[in-house]
Amino acid sequence: MHLILSFPFHQFKNKQKIQGAKKTSRKKESSRLDTEREREREIEMGMREEMEQKEEGVMATDFFWSYTDEPHASRRRQILSQYPQIKELFGPDPWAFFKITVVVSLQLWTATLLHDAGWLKMLAIAYFFGSFLNHNLFLAIHELSHNLAFSTPVYNRCLGIFANLPVGVPMSVTFQKYHLEHHRFQGVDGIDMDIPSRAETLLVTNVVAKSIWVILQLFFYALRPLFIKPKPPGYWEFINFSIQIALDAAVVYFWGWRSLAYLILSTFVGGGMHPMAGHFISEHYVFKPEQETYSYYGPLNFLTWHVGYHNEHHDFPRIPGSKLHKVKDIAPEYYEGLESYKSWSQVIYMYLMDRTVGPFSRMKRKVPGTAKKSE
Repeated sequence: MHLILSFPFHQFKNKQKIQGAKKTSRKKESSRLDTEREREREIEMGMREEMEQKEEGVMATDFFWSYTDEPHASRRRQILSQYPQIKELFGPDPWAFFKITVVVSLQLWTATLLHDAGWLKMLAIAYFFGSFLNHNLFLAIHELSHNLAFSTPVYNRCLGIFANLPVGVPMSVTFQKYHLEHHRFQGVDGIDMDIPSRAETLLVTNVVAKSIWVILQLFFYALRPLFIKPKPPGYWEFINFSIQIALDAAVVYFWGWRSLAYLILSTFVGGGMHPMAGHFISEHYVFKPEQETYSYYGPLNFLTWHVGYHNEHHDFPRIPGSKLHKVKDIAPEYYEGLESYKSWSQVIYMYLMDRTVGPFSRMKRKVPGTAKKSE
């Protein structure tokens, strides 16, 4: 009886708890490994299907589905752990205000000169000159959406409204709302509005439809969020709208409809079948199944706030475009192995002529739990 009473039951129970915890941990680890293997099999199957479709010359009938997180956050951590000096590149571009002011002034002045120009002359100047200026301003607004002109966000927003003026249509404030989600939830179904809608995938199925889509892609880019994921307008959008309409009305009142038409035409042609607009396709359209973001290293970067350094931009959105080339210089091993482009015009041609590439040529992923909570 004494032996039974002196038996260390508490130690035995603790040992059982530890063994039970180990079994539970092993089960969880096994389940996690099984899930990862299943994901790897699904990825391999998807890539195999894509390769078969490419060999057959058939356009994809579904998006590329990824079962991992977007690649930029993890690469950012790796690069910063190895090259912490990259943090010194963070912060505003001190020349941003000056550059934007010059382009806005030049484009508005050009519009006043064309108040009585013929339509053919206006179209030619809009395509070969005005389109470069307005697309530059569109990408300046992109830069400002990351607060890369001033340290104070409200100053960037005001400058964005100013940069918006020659574009002709109010968009700078709304653009920021959706663009930041594109970075935070890259490729996430129903959140990233950079990805073509289901309607676009059904309509754009051949080279003719793709050509029309490229010409009108700025409309799709602008209207897609309003139909799929509309956000209620706020105070700043009202300010953006009011100032833009006031400017448009002033242009018409003092110089006539042709001056305003030149501004809007410059925006439209610059966002369609135009070398500058090649970045819309080059940035994330998947031409190589295992890569979802692509950089462009060509001369048009100097006119587009270096948005071509797109892998570098997504890795470090707090670095202004003028310094993104330094990221590649500091950490070349992270970028030199990635597929990149040297011509945006070539990218447009590839998109049109490759029968296997279309609106479905984008990487998608399911909605993460954090996104559901934030919504």
